Amino acid sequence: MPTRPGQNDPDRAAAWATHRNTVGETIRALRLARGMTQEALALQSGVTRNVLIDVERGRRGLLYERLFDIADALGVPASELLDLDLES
Repeated sequence: MPTRPGQNDPDRAAAWATHRNTVGETIRALRLARGMTQEALALQSGVTRNVLIDVERGRRGLLYERLFDIADALGVPASELLDLDLES
């Protein structure tokens, strides 16, 4: 029996992949706009660089707490990292 919704609902899995990509692209854009390296953001936020790489590429989601840690390191509210277009 599937344990995650994405395992039995391809549309939902695709939607989550889109959200991961959007959040990752936003983090990358904000990081670059601030002239930060991945290493610097990783050190300031407390995540590993490998996690940050995967997040920026949309290959990995984030724990709620890490989202706030990254937002804090970037100097933005966590809501700015989220795809809040609720119409899609």
